[in-house]
Amino acid sequence: MKELIFPRQYLPAMEQYGENEGIVDGEYRSSWNAHTERVARLSHALAHQLSVDPDDRFAVLALNGHAYLELWHAAFMGAGVINPLNLRLAPKELAYILVDSGSRVVFTDATFAPLVAAARAEAGDDDPIRHVVLIGEGDVPHDTGYEALLDAARPELPAEPDENDPVVLMYTGGTTGLPKGVLSEHRAQVLNVYHGAMSIPGLRIDTYLMQTPMFHAASMLGILGTPIFGGRVVFIPMFNPAGVLDLIEAHGVTDTLMVPTMIGLCLASEDYRPERLASMRQLIYGASPMPEATLAKLQADLPELSLVQGYGMTEGCSTVTLLLPEDHVAGSPRLRSVGRPALGVQVSIQDEDGKRLPRGEIGEVCARGGNFMREYWNKPDATAEVLRDDWYHTGDAGYIDEDGYVFLVDRVKDMIVTGGENVYSAEVESAISTHPAVAQVAVIGIPDDRWGEAVHAVVVREAGVEVTADAIIAHTREYIAGYKVPKSVEFRDEPLPLSGAMKVLKRDLRAPHWEGRDKRIG
Repeated sequence: MKELIFPRQYLPAMEQYGENEGIVDGEYRSSWNAHTERVARLSHALAHQLSVDPDDRFAVLALNGHAYLELWHAAFMGAGVINPLNLRLAPKELAYILVDSGSRVVFTDATFAPLVAAARAEAGDDDPIRHVVLIGEGDVPHDTGYEALLDAARPELPAEPDENDPVVLMYTGGTTGLPKGVLSEHRAQVLNVYHGAMSIPGLRIDTYLMQTPMFHAASMLGILGTPIFGGRVVFIPMFNPAGVLDLIEAHGVTDTLMVPTMIGLCLASEDYRPERLASMRQLIYGASPMPEATLAKLQADLPELSLVQGYGMTEGCSTVTLLLPEDHVAGSPRLRSVGRPALGVQVSIQDEDGKRLPRGEIGEVCARGGNFMREYWNKPDATAEVLRDDWYHTGDAGYIDEDGYVFLVDRVKDMIVTGGENVYSAEVESAISTHPAVAQVAVIGIPDDRWGEAVHAVVVREAGVEVTADAIIAHTREYIAGYKVPKSVEFRDEPLPLSGAMKVLKRDLRAPHWEGRDKRIG
């Protein structure tokens, strides 16, 4: 069934859209035809200059840009298995990934080449890297330049891959324990695109802003979806609110994907004015809960903007459920959900024994649908733990209502048990976020001699705004039951610590409170 393979959908689209401008990357511009030729040259170079076989891994540690897109597309053409690396990892973490993945080549830029060198030094004799290829210019350690590599290659595509061949080895953020490599196949990645395209009414991408980091699964819509529609990809090397607003306005961006943290930062920017986003037609968001206050402001400022919430994970290539535009009605209880399963995906709620629970009961969210990973690389026990009885077990706690909408109440590991009652931090965070003085909030469990754990809120205030802990607690009590209200509030002046996927690192917030105790929350 090789017709499923992405490049064979992408290449026919070039017959219709090939002369369209496809790439906007700073001063660099390219048509899709020119991009395809470069991808073919890169594929040839991987095979004949770098000795990368189709099932070999090659790593990428770089800022967003057209070369990164070429590397992604070369993998989908069958030139190798791409291993996109998290930009925020320390040398020890990167060394572990390079060794664990067995990546033979690493592509990097001047910003991150020193980090690659440090990681290789950390790996020592176990370092698997044979070539370091530098994207762009810079006086940094490398073996060859990216453009020189392409100049010496022929525009020759590899043999077409089979749909069950591996294509991506993407390591999870490593927020707990060692990172796990999620190995996915062509079929899973392509089905994920099809599921989204079938589920979102009238989906069409004209000009897409690539602002999520390209090592993250959230970027797959821009990577795989945009060329099929013959649209443009506009790159920002690394997210910053002012740059995002400038590019949307300058290039008439119509579509993008952001996590709620990014949206909140843009709306709070001194450069933000609603009219600067006038070209925007569709905004997809996900990866963490959307604060109610942020969503309310977005809808009030941009009432014509079509909003889609996606819920998923790296292991699902990235989409499991979608909350569609018609569900984004102010005041609707569905706004607290993550929508219904994408077409082609099935979701169930299961208890600890794998028994399916009825509608309305809270348990673990499980899913299946052809778009899930093959395995955790080199971790058969971890793979068996999450892939059971043909279901992927997400580790998220939630329930399904009578209309089939999935409601998440928290990560299972983030559940707070206080006085025998379960408190789900996402619900508390949502209530606190509606206070006008709150810019960011995270809720964690801290040790309490009486209750076992106490609900504790960590709050970053809006600039120049004063608020007391008592005021936050009183405000929260208006929204949720008393036992869920935080017992204490901690104020921070600096932003909350974030992972490379822009999720709050709650482990870092918990650590000082649990230091020296036998029981730890992590």
